This record gives sequence, structure tokens and C-alpha cells, in this order.
Amino acid sequence: MEEFVLQVGSRIWIISYSPFRGLRGVIQCVDEIPPTSDLSEPFCFYLVRLEGAQIKDPIWFHYEEVEPITSTG
Repeated sequence: MEEFVLQVGSRIWIISYSPFRGLRGVIQCVDEIPPTSDLSEPFCFYLVRLEGAQIKDPIWFHYEEVEPITSTG
């Protein structure tokens, strides 16, 4: 599966097996490690402000823990 970097302001939902699974949020910041000889694809962390969580501060998530919310029209 080809990975791509989500942008600040993107709406996402948490897919990892954690207490935050299923919550939605908005990306506040992207921390990206660009591809190198050791990494074939970008490696990203996303700072996400979650909706409906008791924690009000944004939380960092690994790129494999989030998916974009897509509009189906």
C-alpha cells in the first residue's frame, strides 16, 4: 500500500488499538522524516486535536494509527 502524507487541517479518525480508537480529529501539525536510503517512504507523526476525548491537548499519532475521513458525496 502506498503511503502519503496527510496535510495540516485534514480530518482523520484513529484506527489503532488504543483508548482513542474510533475517535475523529483534525491534524494540527505534521512531523515528517523524509525518505532516505534506509526509508523508502516518508515516516510521519501527526499531532491531532481529538473530538469527544476527555484529553483537551492534541496527541501525537504514528502515520499507521490514523486514516483520512473521506467524503462519499
